[in-house]
Amino acid sequence: MELTFIDIIRRALDEEMDRDAAIYLLGEDVAAGGAFGVTKGLVDKHGTNRVKNTPISEAAITGMATGAALCGLRPVLEIMFIDFATLAMDCLVNQAAKYRYMSGGQLSVPMVVRTQVGAAGGAAAQHSQSLESWFIHVPGLIVVAPSSPVEAYGLLKSAIRLSDPVLFIEHKRLYAMKEDLPEGAGPLPIGQARVARAGKDVTIIVYSAMVRTALAAADNLAKEGISCEVIDLRTLVPLDIETLLKSVTKTRRVVIAHEAVEVGGVGAEIAARLGSLAFEELDAPIVRVGCPFAPIPFAPELEKALLPGSREIEKAVRELIA
Repeated sequence: MELTFIDIIRRALDEEMDRDAAIYLLGEDVAAGGAFGVTKGLVDKHGTNRVKNTPISEAAITGMATGAALCGLRPVLEIMFIDFATLAMDCLVNQAAKYRYMSGGQLSVPMVVRTQVGAAGGAAAQHSQSLESWFIHVPGLIVVAPSSPVEAYGLLKSAIRLSDPVLFIEHKRLYAMKEDLPEGAGPLPIGQARVARAGKDVTIIVYSAMVRTALAAADNLAKEGISCEVIDLRTLVPLDIETLLKSVTKTRRVVIAHEAVEVGGVGAEIAARLGSLAFEELDAPIVRVGCPFAPIPFAPELEKALLPGSREIEKAVRELIA
C-alpha cells in the first residue's frame, strides 16, 4: 500500500515510541497533528505525557527538549517552518550542539528537531525559506534532509536513535508524495549518500525535494544523449565526501543544485571541498544552481519564476557539456 511522506513520518514516530518509552513528542499543537497533520492521532495511542502541546515559543520548546535529553529522555520536537528555527537557535547552537564537547563526552543530547523547509505555493517570505546552510556551520549538529517517504522513514528512525542533536528537514512539497514502504524497511545510515541515478557525463549533487527535480532533468537530458549521475546527499552533516569524489572522478563534471539561496548555500561548501580534493579530476568549473538572492514572493507566479527547477539544471549541464 502506498503511503504519503506524512503517513510514513507518522509511522516511524509511532514505531519508535513503541520501541523506546524514553521517546516523546513536543511542539505547537502536536497533539492535534501539528501544522501539517504529521503527528495526528499519536496522542490517542501514547497519551498526553508523551505527546505534549507547548506554548508558541520556539525558544522554550527547544530549551525544554534539551533539558529533557540531558536528563535521559529522547525528545522529538517540531519547529513549525525552519523560518522559526531562528527563535530556537540560541539553545540549539549554543547549548545542545556544545554539551558533548564541553563535558568531555560525559553528557549527550539525544533529540531530533523536525522542521519544514521550502516554498510550496504562496506562503511568502516568512514561511518558505530553506535555511539549512546556517546549521551545517555548527559543530555538534547533525543535519538530515530526506528526498522521499521511504528515505524519510529510515533516516528518521536512525536520527531518533542517535545520541546527538539532529535537525531533520522535511520539504513541504514532498508531503503528498507517495511510495510503497518495502517489507522489512528499517533505519538507514546517517552520513551515507545515495546514487539515485547512475551516469557517466556529469554529476548532479542534490538533496531533499531537489532530487526529484534533478531526476526529471536527467530524464530530459538523456533524450539528448547526455548521461547524468544524480547523487542524493541524504545528510548534509556528516557529508559523504567519498561518494561524491568517486562520482566526480568518473564524470569529471559537477552541478550542485538546491532550492536555498545560492549565496552561502550548501553548494558553496561542497564546491569548495571538491575544488580542493578533486581539482585534477575536473574537466570544467563546478557549477552551482540555487535561488536568486531575494526573498520568496507571495504571488505564486513570481514564486515559480524565482525557484530553481529542472530547466535551470538542464541549462547548467548543457553549458558544462558544450
